[in-house]
Amino acid sequence: MNSILYLKNKACKVAIEAGELISFEKDNLEYIHQKGSKGWRNSDIEMFPVIGPISKNNFRIHTQKGDAIQDQHGMLRELDYALVSSSENTAKFIKKYQKKTPITNSKFPKKSSEAQLSWPFDFTFEKQFRLENNTLKIDFILTSEEKMPFMLGYHPAFLLSNTGNEILTSHTKKTTLSEIQKAGDNAFPFLDCNQITLENIGRKHLEITTTGFHNFMIWSPVNNMLCIEPITQYTSYTDEKFSEKNMRLSEGKNNFSFEIKVL
Repeated sequence: MNSILYLKNKACKVAIEAGELISFEKDNLEYIHQKGSKGWRNSDIEMFPVIGPISKNNFRIHTQKGDAIQDQHGMLRELDYALVSSSENTAKFIKKYQKKTPITNSKFPKKSSEAQLSWPFDFTFEKQFRLENNTLKIDFILTSEEKMPFMLGYHPAFLLSNTGNEILTSHTKKTTLSEIQKAGDNAFPFLDCNQITLENIGRKHLEITTTGFHNFMIWSPVNNMLCIEPITQYTSYTDEKFSEKNMRLSEGKNNFSFEIKVL
């Protein structure tokens, strides 16, 4: 059984299980969707090296090093985090992958025709947590060969009041939970945006700020949960092919961050 790691300060408490953010409390009030509750089986995951339902591309991504077999939202979720270090208010985890290593696909056979996934590049992926005052910052550091194609998304789920009256705002857009739900599994896009405020009924508002992603997609099938997902690109509603021509290229070391602030 995985042990749970806690970060604490005077006002806030964070719980992390095997690299997954499972709780963020401010003044004993929970803000993270609880695993086992209706809506989604997780509380957070990362989407890499692809975002979206790749079945429309026969589960293949074309790269300069050959075709890679991937599934929806990529294979990073199939790898385990190792704890590197921790303190009272910080924790650092890492995943490492050696190119062409076959990885068991947990979606097979019920939801996928592919039993194993693979990627033709080495990479390491670090996830670092830091709790300061009423803010939790999560840094993601991708280290790989230069010009490796990739997409990256972070998929956290936030706990709602179950009223359906929550509102999301950015500098260019405002929407409601009911409008988000109408988008269905395609998710609702907030593009060219690095900050979103969640007016969370029954709780203090949350300010979400990111670096490196530049877009969000928002998803929820229920009234008690909302996923606010920063993404490097939005793949729904397009005929985009999953090829390195349509992906970001690694600089060798790429940094991203996601910050949750209780207002």
